[in-house]
Amino acid sequence: MKTPELLAPAGSLLMARTALDFGADAIYAGQPRYSLRVRNNDFGTLDNLAAGIEATHARGGRFYLVSNILPHNAKLKTYLEDMAPVMALKPDALIMADPGLMLMIRERWPEMPIHLSVQANTVNHAAVKFWRSTGVTRVILSRELSLDEVAEIRQECPDTELEVFVHGALCIAYSGRCLLSGYFNHRDPNQGSCTNSCRWDYKVHEGVEDASGDVDLAQPRPVAVSPAPTLASAAPGKLRRPGAWLIEERERPGEYMPIEEDEHGSYILNSKDLRAIEYVARLAEIGVDSLKIEGRTKSPYYVARSCQSYRQAIADAVAGRPFDARLIGQLDGLANRGYTPGFYERRPDRDYQNYLRGSSESSRSQYVGDVTGYDAEGLAEIAVKNRFAVGDRLEIVRPEGNLEVVIEAMRNAEGAPTAVAPGSGHHVRIALPPGCEGAFVARFHAATEAAG
Repeated sequence: MKTPELLAPAGSLLMARTALDFGADAIYAGQPRYSLRVRNNDFGTLDNLAAGIEATHARGGRFYLVSNILPHNAKLKTYLEDMAPVMALKPDALIMADPGLMLMIRERWPEMPIHLSVQANTVNHAAVKFWRSTGVTRVILSRELSLDEVAEIRQECPDTELEVFVHGALCIAYSGRCLLSGYFNHRDPNQGSCTNSCRWDYKVHEGVEDASGDVDLAQPRPVAVSPAPTLASAAPGKLRRPGAWLIEERERPGEYMPIEEDEHGSYILNSKDLRAIEYVARLAEIGVDSLKIEGRTKSPYYVARSCQSYRQAIADAVAGRPFDARLIGQLDGLANRGYTPGFYERRPDRDYQNYLRGSSESSRSQYVGDVTGYDAEGLAEIAVKNRFAVGDRLEIVRPEGNLEVVIEAMRNAEGAPTAVAPGSGHHVRIALPPGCEGAFVARFHAATEAAG
């Protein structure tokens, strides 16, 4: 069995280094102007991009530059000029979606490998063969494929590298082609400025319809969406009808957007997150070349945890060892919206959408801090991210292997004893073994501690 590549996201140099530390074989990152990540992206400068590529190559890793925007004419005018100094840095491949940009790259730099982005929506082996004929060396398959469909594509296209997503956020649109952000905020997802409108916190208000069909606010307080209001309760000059509702987002109070409701309810388009660690062995057996983690806007802790877990799953699969179910619990410790295996196994639609629970959950443990170093007395210094206290059981997440400790004593930044690290912005000191510099700290939840 061939060992698949573990491909990790990087929105910063720290994320790139962390991914490599925790087992990634390759990372992907993109320039804000030409990739689909404008926010939380440190690779807008040539210096940072050069540092990222150099650091990755020094570790024996591969650096794939994301250039997967679907550009309008204006960006075509600057593309080749902007890409020239980037290509001189020798990224290992470009991840691209637009045929026009591919043609420009192929004519100017014919030796540069091109990986076809998931944005191109490749769902069958005929399409893979087409892209292969244009010089594409790797195809990132659409998320909407089942394991059996991936296996069939592998069988029909033995000479093309295949890459699939195994972890991270899912878009409610077909492989990311969404218009919600552009509609609500005039920020185009396909130009890299998605505001994740599908994941906002919405409230539903009653609406009334006037003679022209416009829907206005009936009353200022949120109400239940069922049962439907009656015509008798309409305000003067207004008619109520079933399904006349407005939604209001938490960060935009007073801005009401109409939404339709039918007898089944209202749907706010918030997908669960993908987790396919249970299928790593099958994907490796199929012969998929690269397993990809989504999350360039996530934290270094996220990339550390996910890379560590999927690295072990890959190693176990290749060695013929059974799947370690404890890896599921480790990934449950990451902030998530509930998990789904996506389309790898066909299930009813309701299993894919998180209609009833849209907030992040973290059932096993919570990220609470970073080990920044040791003081003169040998105590580990922790930059606090979330609250923890004396008596809590912590997990120290390191590339060399994780440790579990119980906090018996703690000091604050001034050296005085304290029982609680209150939260972000604070610094505390606790006893940890040597060699934990740069480690992430997670706190086990009480239910997990009781189960253990």
